[in-house]
Amino acid sequence: MAPADPDLPNSPSVWRFARASRAHVVIDAAAYFTLMQQAMMRARQRIHMIGWDFDTRVRLGPGRKLYNLPDRDVQPARLGPFVLWLVRRTRGLQVRVLKWNFGALKFIFRGSMILDLVRWFFNPAIDFKFDAAHPLGCSHHQKMIVIDDNFAVCGGIDMTSDRWDTPEHLEEDPRRRRPYGTRLYGPWHDLSMLVEGEAAAALAELGRERWVTAGAAPLLPCAPQAETAWPPMLKAEFRDVEVGIARTRTAWAGLGEVREIEALFVEHIHRARRFIYAESQYFASRAVAEAIAEKMAEPDPPEVVLINPDSADGWLEQTAMDGARVRLVHAISHRDHANRFRIFIPRNAAGTAIYVHSKMMIVDDEIVRVGSANMNNRSMGLDSECDLFIDAARPGNDHAAPAIRKLRITLLAEHTGLPREEVERLLGRDPSMIALIENAPQDGKRLEPFALRPLTDAEKAVADSALFDPERPEELFEPFSTRRGLFRRGGRLLRPR
Repeated sequence: MAPADPDLPNSPSVWRFARASRAHVVIDAAAYFTLMQQAMMRARQRIHMIGWDFDTRVRLGPGRKLYNLPDRDVQPARLGPFVLWLVRRTRGLQVRVLKWNFGALKFIFRGSMILDLVRWFFNPAIDFKFDAAHPLGCSHHQKMIVIDDNFAVCGGIDMTSDRWDTPEHLEEDPRRRRPYGTRLYGPWHDLSMLVEGEAAAALAELGRERWVTAGAAPLLPCAPQAETAWPPMLKAEFRDVEVGIARTRTAWAGLGEVREIEALFVEHIHRARRFIYAESQYFASRAVAEAIAEKMAEPDPPEVVLINPDSADGWLEQTAMDGARVRLVHAISHRDHANRFRIFIPRNAAGTAIYVHSKMMIVDDEIVRVGSANMNNRSMGLDSECDLFIDAARPGNDHAAPAIRKLRITLLAEHTGLPREEVERLLGRDPSMIALIENAPQDGKRLEPFALRPLTDAEKAVADSALFDPERPEELFEPFSTRRGLFRRGGRLLRPR
């Protein structure tokens, strides 16, 4: 039975503002997995893991590899036995895991994961559930971990296979292999944000709500405690900063629709005066593209740099997203009179395209947002999503601006292969990111312009209908309705060409 719908937020773009005693953006999953292993070892009351996918076979960080090694004081490296080790070591510790229900049968093909889940099942301190609390065709896409209600992480990184990588994104890195296999996967880029204090408590509340919505018994809040799970060696980028939280949720079982993330994207894009730097797995959102087109039509538009993967991952995603990206870029180009909108594809030193799974945006070094929502229609209205943002223009947040700028420089340095100091020097001389990227060396890690390929009439029709990327669940069953699609009636600035 779903809970009663909570009070509607005062703002259409923000669910909650809460202060974080510390906050930090973690770049790439090698650092993230290690930090989360350290954080979970500091848990005292509850670890609440909420995600699109989990794979208990993934290696988090250092530790013993097998259950039967004699040194029980050393933590296991893999997620499955590591969780068991935690609850046996720490009296009273609860672990709650919530995963999207789609793909549950693929666990059969994940070998030892079935054994891990059986071991979890017989331990009363661990509860694993599938989340099916959404209409047909929607998904649970949030990626959060909350520890003791005062430490949390939210972003794009799933604790599953094919995610681990370092900022170097080396070619054929032997550490970048699938669990218990010899097959390597390609370079992968991602981000998540760690928060401590009231902001973590707000995410804990959101996690408990989702847990009950998915059909589980209610969880009581953790008892207040002074200690947090913040990794002791991690120096926070942000201190005593206000964090905003935005959500997407489709209407379900008495809960109303929430489209805060879509409204926040439009609001943040409209705020831009000088530039927008963004990374997204997809670029297929009509609302986001219309907001960008409106900015490009201004007399002196901001510079917009979007980092995308070369192509979506999987046939269905390619069909749904790649064609839409081409159509939207063409439409925006007719408004981009100053030629300030660019999409770039990151490649490693060997020329292999780096898969971009991150979902982030920086505006004028004043706003940074990191979350689970992509720039596609699903993330605006179908799937459950959660984004965090820090706005240096908010009262008491002005000290956050230098850290936001530092983060942008770090990401540009990672993608261009230039030293951070060189990126900072070049931007100090010429603030154009496009000029920086286009003049950077092309014989190592680099950003290449996205090449617009011609689409067939069939691809155009699929893209324009948003058949596989609708904005609302009911549109899945109205594939030819004039009320839906990339160029639906009512769009003022985007027109098909």
